[in-house]
Amino acid sequence: MKRLILVFGLLVGWASLHGVPAEELSDQRCKDLLTQLQPGEDAVWRTIPWKLSVLDARREALQQDKPIFIWAMDGHPLGCT
Repeated sequence: MKRLILVFGLLVGWASLHGVPAEELSDQRCKDLLTQLQPGEDAVWRTIPWKLSVLDARREALQQDKPIFIWAMDGHPLGCT
């Protein structure tokens, strides 16, 4: 793990020293990126009957005698704590 961090740091340092230009983010480029980053319609997690309300999920779980799975996060979505 330390070796991976070292290699990543060296690559970032090399890129900053050699002035590797970042691609300009135009409106069209932003739209293209958003399209590419969307999950496909055949993604497996889309087949799960997710509930947004805990009360609705609890009611349905009691009727079907099934457990509830709760996904909870705290903090910034890009740096989950």
